[in-house]
Amino acid sequence: MRRTALLALASTLLLAQAPKPDPFAPLRFLAGPWIGEGAGDPGKGSGQFSFRFDLDGRALIRHSVADYPAQGGRPAVHHVDLLTTYAEGDALRALYLDNEGHVIHYTVTATAEGAAFLSEPGPGPRFRLTYRATGPNRVHIRFEIAPPGKPEAFVTYVEGTSTRS
Repeated sequence: MRRTALLALASTLLLAQAPKPDPFAPLRFLAGPWIGEGAGDPGKGSGQFSFRFDLDGRALIRHSVADYPAQGGRPAVHHVDLLTTYAEGDALRALYLDNEGHVIHYTVTATAEGAAFLSEPGPGPRFRLTYRATGPNRVHIRFEIAPPGKPEAFVTYVEGTSTRS
C-alpha cells in the first residue's frame, strides 16, 4: 500500500512538472524584422514589419507599414497595422487593428509550412492571412477576402514575399 502511494505521488509530481507545449511554436519563425514587396488589389507596394514577443512571452506583436504609390487613378496609400497574437485556452487567437479602422478577430492554426490566421464567418467579409516559410529568412504572405454570404470563396487581395532584415 505504501509503495502504491509513493508511486502515485511520484507520478503526480512528474506530471505537475512536465513542460506545457509552446502555443507559439508555429509562429516563432516569424520573430524579428522583415522587409517585403507585394502586389494585389491596391497595386504594387512595399513595406516592412516586425514580430516581437511581449508580456513575458504571452503575446506576439506585429507592427506593419506598407506603402502603395498612386497609380491607375488611385491615390497613394500609407497603411499601418497592429496584430497581437495570444493564447486563449488551447487556441491561438489574434486581434488586428489598422489605420483604416478595420478590426479583425482571428483564430490562428499551424500549417505544414507556417501559420494561417482565419476570421470567423459573419455578416460581413471573411479574412484569411497566411504566412508560409520559403527559406530560413524568407516568407510568403497572402491576405485573402471572402465576400459576405460565401465564407469559403476566398480571393487573394494582396500577396508578396518578405526577407528577414
